[in-house]
Amino acid sequence: MHKLSTFLGILLLSISSNTWAQDAKIIHNSAIVVDTHGDILHNQIKSGVDLAKFQPSGQFDLIRAKAGGLDVQIFAVWSDEKGNYKAAIEQIDSLNALIKRNPDKIELVNSSKSVLNAVKNGKLAALIGVEGGHMIDENLDYIDSLASKGMIYLTLTWNNSLSWASSAADESKNKVLASSAGLNDFGKSVIARLNKVGVMVDLSHVGEKTFYDALKYTTKPVLVSHSSVHSINPVPRNLTDDQIKAIGKNGGVISVNFYSGFLDPEYDNNRKKFFDKYESEIKSLTSSIGRSKAIDSVVNIHIKEAQLLGPSIDKIADHIDHIVKLIGVNHVGIGADFDGAESFPQGMNSVADFPKLTEVLNKRGYSKNEIHKILGGNFLRLLKDIKGI
Repeated sequence: MHKLSTFLGILLLSISSNTWAQDAKIIHNSAIVVDTHGDILHNQIKSGVDLAKFQPSGQFDLIRAKAGGLDVQIFAVWSDEKGNYKAAIEQIDSLNALIKRNPDKIELVNSSKSVLNAVKNGKLAALIGVEGGHMIDENLDYIDSLASKGMIYLTLTWNNSLSWASSAADESKNKVLASSAGLNDFGKSVIARLNKVGVMVDLSHVGEKTFYDALKYTTKPVLVSHSSVHSINPVPRNLTDDQIKAIGKNGGVISVNFYSGFLDPEYDNNRKKFFDKYESEIKSLTSSIGRSKAIDSVVNIHIKEAQLLGPSIDKIADHIDHIVKLIGVNHVGIGADFDGAESFPQGMNSVADFPKLTEVLNKRGYSKNEIHKILGGNFLRLLKDIKGI
């Protein structure tokens, strides 16, 4: 009798698991899946790869996007602090070149209506987010120009502070005087111009003073395109509970970042142990190819071990759960940060793996409607609020 009950238990568990997987597949395929942040263009220009073809490296190409049910990708226009408006235009041009070569697969859009039309026609809807206010060169007219070329959000700062806005990286390290932190008059005019031309204010990367200043002066709901929860992992790039509540009050959306270092407080320690273990290999390669490439090489040599450094996909859901408990399911999305970090949760290796998150959310009891909101519905609502269409 004991063996029979055990067998029946295992059978029921297997049936239940299969049902979850089947339900998740249906839910995922019927959703409009939006990734609000992918660092794809900078890498494409550097490597010269054809993103219309399957790529054995990186986390994005059109083949894997289709396999993962990805409907909408916001391509981050990114550069380090040395970048400028010219660098932004170069990346936008590279996206347009990709679209021109593949008009049947991908389309540039900038409104919720045009997103829905592109998806209806079986194309990946491509949008542009400019990551870093340094790329407007302190020229408000460049906001208008970038908006005309498809920019739907401007991340006020990257890790570097500007003369008009302070970053989370600098505020947390006290590199910015308290008296000069936040937005100055020009920074306030940036917010006003973004509101006027229908471009989202993106508050990922910004310092807390800049964050609250932006919320004070914006007349529109905001986006946090790729950040996670500070109370789960207290790093400067994550949002405190008070910040999360402020976004809820504003009517904005927080897209959870998939980077292991933002999701999991154990990741940095695990990563250190890994590199300490292989330090001799890194040193032997450094003399010939440099330390940065040596580190990349060692990771590739021990790729299976390196992939185990990240947390499980459940950790993404933990951050989503926390936001939902604080401000409700209408204010959370996903901003994976693929091609912008060195580690992601185990099994979340590219855009092809988005269905795995849907399965986790389904197992946690989220309804079809709630999952649809998280995967993209909330962002599309925000886009419609900003653009009016």
